[in-house]
Amino acid sequence: MKIIKILAFAAAAIMAVSGCTSSSKDYREISPVVLKDKIAGGWAGKMIGVTYGAPTEFRAQGRIYEDSIRWKPSDIRGSMWQDDIYVQLTFLMTMDQYGIDAPAKKFQELFAKAGYPLWHANMQARKNYHDSIFAPLSGSPEYNLHADDIDFQIEADYIGFMCPGMPATALAIADKIGHIMNYGDGVYGGVFVAALYAEAYFENNIPAIIEKALLSIPSESDYYKIIKDVIKLHGHYPSDWRAAWQELENKWGSVQICKAGTTFNIDAKLNGAYIVMGLLYGEGDPMKTLEISTRCGQDSDCNPSNALAVLGVIKGFSGLPEEMQQGVLAMGDSMFIHTTHSFNSAVAATYSYAVESIEKDGGRADEEIIKIKIQEPVAPALEVSFPNLVFDRRISVFGEEGWKFTGGWKAHTITTRDNKTRDQAMFSANAGDVAELSFNGTGIAIDGNWYRDGGKAEIYIDGTLHRNIDTYYWFAGQQHTETIWHITGLQPGNHVAKVIVKGEKRPESEGTKVYLTSATIFRTGAKKNEDFKFSFE
Repeated sequence: MKIIKILAFAAAAIMAVSGCTSSSKDYREISPVVLKDKIAGGWAGKMIGVTYGAPTEFRAQGRIYEDSIRWKPSDIRGSMWQDDIYVQLTFLMTMDQYGIDAPAKKFQELFAKAGYPLWHANMQARKNYHDSIFAPLSGSPEYNLHADDIDFQIEADYIGFMCPGMPATALAIADKIGHIMNYGDGVYGGVFVAALYAEAYFENNIPAIIEKALLSIPSESDYYKIIKDVIKLHGHYPSDWRAAWQELENKWGSVQICKAGTTFNIDAKLNGAYIVMGLLYGEGDPMKTLEISTRCGQDSDCNPSNALAVLGVIKGFSGLPEEMQQGVLAMGDSMFIHTTHSFNSAVAATYSYAVESIEKDGGRADEEIIKIKIQEPVAPALEVSFPNLVFDRRISVFGEEGWKFTGGWKAHTITTRDNKTRDQAMFSANAGDVAELSFNGTGIAIDGNWYRDGGKAEIYIDGTLHRNIDTYYWFAGQQHTETIWHITGLQPGNHVAKVIVKGEKRPESEGTKVYLTSATIFRTGAKKNEDFKFSFE
């Protein structure tokens, strides 16, 4: 579709968007023009929001971002290089190739073999695929310490976009895709945002959309509870989002497993709460919504991206500010990197899948009207990734009590950005070399380097073999320091973890080295937020 055609489409939508949705007892109705306009608004919101917040990403951790935010419509072109867009377009491309009902393994395969770098839960899911650990195990807490991270939350938008008024259909797709890289609250983040979009097609009251979307996730989950807290805080501080943010931070700011013990928080539920803060305090104003969801901090490009996408569905592309529309239209046919889709083709494909989903569910579509069978949201069964697990301490391999190295282990030295050298890891390539750590707790995660010369090792806990691991990683030119093994659910008390180098490697690896950097120790106990009361309670 050429840009001039989109302009014509948008102009037609402006005239058609009012009064073209209605409901009957069993069906909701929407015109094709309005449906396309709302899908375009959702995709545009993603692109605008991610570029608005991109310069601030993780610049504010555990604090409000108070610096100036400079954004102009031409910045939207930067969305071509954003993982918030191209990762989920890989899933859309999987549907293009294998159909909307493709099995989870196909989605994981195309995602794992894509040519872009990944991080956190996505990166672990890619590693798991190449280690023959497939969905849903690839996202499970047993094989993915990032199970509660934000990853699926930022790449589930296309699911909601193709499920207008169909939260049950959105849940079915999200449950399959989300468990590739996440579990529990990590999956619920994607389910929740997809449900926000599904509801936004036929509702423009933001609090009502949020409450309805919550019905798609378990009320016992922490994700549900934190969103309810944002609603409560908004009720108490209706015009002071900063006061609400501080109360939320006091209660939920340290509840995380990934990067536990640091101010860095990529947890899905906390960042999901910032989406909702932006929506509630933004009051339907696009720029106000962008600013608040960005200033909340942490993953502050993803959160405004989700928030403005919700407004994009509510308002339609034609209802977004003119300068935003023009910024998107200027790159309408530009391909997002690593994909076969542009904004225009993504809108067209999403519309096609929406119609297919509608008809499969008993709805009808023609050139004049689309009838969508009414669905009621249903929450999935409760999943909890790391029940009652809390951070205790981190133990470096260098000079800290507990570590014992036997054999030919050496220090791996790196040069830092300021041209200084430091010991970064201990490594060995020799079969039979042992690294042993005594600790007291109920869980442990050992970090090391996933490198192109990474080799294999056996991991024992208290003298029993727990798992064989492979530390090779060289995908999309990426090497990383990452959790190479973890275990939780141990009995409280003293334990011994032992890493035994096998001196073996997979064919593509350049060596048999096993690198170790540190260990994170967890214990079981009450989390900070469990009995927390807000100041006004």
